[in-house]
Amino acid sequence: MSATTASATTESQPVTAPDPERAGTARVTRPAGLGSSVRFELFKLLAQWRVRIVLAACWIAPAGFIAAASGQSSLPSDTVFGRWMFATGWAASLVVLSFACTWALPLLTSLVAGDVFAAEDRLGTWRHLLMAVRSPRRIFVAKALASTAVIVAMEVGLAVSSIGGGLAVMGNRDLVGLDGQLIDTSQSARLVLLAWACTVVASLAFAAVGLLGSVALGRSPMGLLVPAVLAFVLQAVQLLPLPAVVRLALPSQGFLAWRGLFSDPSQTGPLVVGLVVSSAWALVATAAAYLLFVRRDFTDVAYDGSGRRSVVLGVLPVATLAAVSVAVVAVATPASGSGIDRAKIESSLAASFAHLYRLQSRELHRPDVTEEQLRTSASCYRGGSPGDDEGAGNDWRCAVSWHIPGATAVGTALYQLDVAPEGRYVADGDGPKEVNGYFQVRTPSGDAPNPLWQIDSLVDLSSGSTSSSTSKG
Repeated sequence: MSATTASATTESQPVTAPDPERAGTARVTRPAGLGSSVRFELFKLLAQWRVRIVLAACWIAPAGFIAAASGQSSLPSDTVFGRWMFATGWAASLVVLSFACTWALPLLTSLVAGDVFAAEDRLGTWRHLLMAVRSPRRIFVAKALASTAVIVAMEVGLAVSSIGGGLAVMGNRDLVGLDGQLIDTSQSARLVLLAWACTVVASLAFAAVGLLGSVALGRSPMGLLVPAVLAFVLQAVQLLPLPAVVRLALPSQGFLAWRGLFSDPSQTGPLVVGLVVSSAWALVATAAAYLLFVRRDFTDVAYDGSGRRSVVLGVLPVATLAAVSVAVVAVATPASGSGIDRAKIESSLAASFAHLYRLQSRELHRPDVTEEQLRTSASCYRGGSPGDDEGAGNDWRCAVSWHIPGATAVGTALYQLDVAPEGRYVADGDGPKEVNGYFQVRTPSGDAPNPLWQIDSLVDLSSGSTSSSTSKG
């Protein structure tokens, strides 16, 4: 073909103009922003049936449990506030909170945070996600924020359902605190909401550990078990006779310290320590997970975890944090030994007895007396450990004495105490029968629960020894 022919052929072909719409699309194509990435990660989490089912259960199950428990004749007296569950809806919510702190919250964090990175490895979707977002850092932040939002939504559901169900079924009445004092409804509402909010911080610490496990273990589903295994180990450790400073420095302390809000005066020391330790664990575990994630090779399709060295680098900061937490708590608090001694138990039991004696007097329509008038005191010892009256055990024996205004005789009541290592104790009445020897008292309007039959209270592990066993008004 001659040059003239080729030129004519070329000129005869129409020239296609570039598509302005397509060109504009190419120019504005940008990586997905953080907001879009978070929404996408939320959509992926909520698209999982297991997450949907658990989320729905968190908003429904507590109210259903309270409604079912209201039809039972027995009380969950082995649980904190279980003895008062039928008395007020606020106590019912705290019973649910106590159960949730034992198993539910660690399992929820495992379900959500423990698999948020490993799922991408199993499905092989990292390259698609990187092409859309183009930033491993943004991917990590989006996944962390999305999993945190879902966990918080689950815990809010537990709180709303338990409070709403408790108030609807049990009613809005005053709450009996852990020292036997009556807490009015408005103060009860504030304290219950604060207790649920404080456990969110502890939940985020376990969620951060779940993120770390999910990043470090790759496609393995073992990341799901890391927060649950940690919770199981810490619960087993809590049963051991640990020094108080070690016990307070555990990340699970946040799941127990909320109880101090309901004592008089409030035991804020363990609560503050628990919040600080949980926050530190959340920050350190999240930072370790972030460093492992941004250093990984996303081009390796056979990636199966961060390797032994990276796992060690992820675990080492957490182990160092645990050691530093113990050292800081030892310096910052006056706690010594187990944190449980005779003086603390005597002071706590005397104060609790005085408060509950006044409650019993109201039930029996007796003249009201004050704590100053009662001048309650307690004398305690350990039956199985003579001369070693400290530490946890079920061999504590106490005699409580009080003065009745206008009478010369001094009243005396006996109690057998079971003191748990975390400072909670249950005192079972051992007579006289008309005071604390029977679970009911006969009132002018019929039989009613005896407030003095069983006392559920708490000693402050973070404080020093109490010098006086006389109750304060």
